[in-house]
Amino acid sequence: MAGSGCAWGAEPPRFLEAFGRLWQVQSRLGSGSSASVYRVRCCGTPGSPPGALKQFLPPGTTGAAASAAEYGFRKERAALEQLQGHRNIGNCCCRFPSRPGPSASVHSLSAWRSVFRPLAGEDVKYIQTDGYRAPEAELQNCLAQAGLQSDTECTSAVDLWSLGIILLEMFSGMKLKHTVRSQEWKANSSAIIDHIFASKAVVNAAIPAYHLRDLIKSMLHDDPSRRIPAEMALCSPFFSIPFAPHIEDLVMLPTPVLRLLNVLDDDYLENEEEYEDVVEDVKEECQKYGPVVSLLVPKENPGRGQVFVEYANAGDSKAAQKLLTGRMFDGKFVVATFYPLSAYKRGYLYQTLL
Repeated sequence: MAGSGCAWGAEPPRFLEAFGRLWQVQSRLGSGSSASVYRVRCCGTPGSPPGALKQFLPPGTTGAAASAAEYGFRKERAALEQLQGHRNIGNCCCRFPSRPGPSASVHSLSAWRSVFRPLAGEDVKYIQTDGYRAPEAELQNCLAQAGLQSDTECTSAVDLWSLGIILLEMFSGMKLKHTVRSQEWKANSSAIIDHIFASKAVVNAAIPAYHLRDLIKSMLHDDPSRRIPAEMALCSPFFSIPFAPHIEDLVMLPTPVLRLLNVLDDDYLENEEEYEDVVEDVKEECQKYGPVVSLLVPKENPGRGQVFVEYANAGDSKAAQKLLTGRMFDGKFVVATFYPLSAYKRGYLYQTLL
């Protein structure tokens, strides 16, 4: 049942008959502008895996909402059929009418014909989710619904637009669907982005927010030919210039690399024999929580006196972080935080921002 498209009423029944079985509707998983998804389980089969049913607006609905629901159902059904069998995609099993009955059974030839006839001749053109849709995708969708052909095809530039909107929403903490649709955005989107960044308080000044602002602007050009491509976006200073994460981030985000603070002082670092002994002691202690891939104790800044421990996986690192934090070492309380694996591998050692 996973990923099946359903055109039954706005309120789901408690039970649904399909595939010759009775299915119980357990809960609502989510809702959109034209559809809801419900969790279902087969009755009378203990231990059966759960499935999902997608309910579009009922057939009696009129106006733009009905058109959007029907169009969304047809394009999603066609896409799922084309992707049938992929391990990461739910299977589209069948379509159910608004009042399930004998004719809704998948054994009905009439139901099967209603499903497969449109698939043999439907050209799906609906592109991207509303609110994250690039201008050229919006135009192409409008033309497709009117039965017209577009002179240009959408490219991967539409994905950069969507990513730009997502980054801006993450930074602002606001949904921007209506903002992006406004005349003010169309007239001067750059000024709106500037206003968002000026009004949003940045807790940690070490994070180069202006790099993110400029990157987002380059992703949200209306003209796709001026929009930054993915390979250039990855070269943006926002991604390429290392900056120190806040200590709260380092505690909350598990990685295979653990950084131990407040372990070694200058006396240990300046005495080679003591240095080697304490490094061996730390390694032996850290190995209690999992295999240690590598261990680094810099003698110079940045990172002087800090202990970097790379585990085979984030699970071992998380267990070590929990048990090592607060432990006493030579009269000092140890602080253990996670550390970005990519920065560690590239030799970037940050100072701690408290």
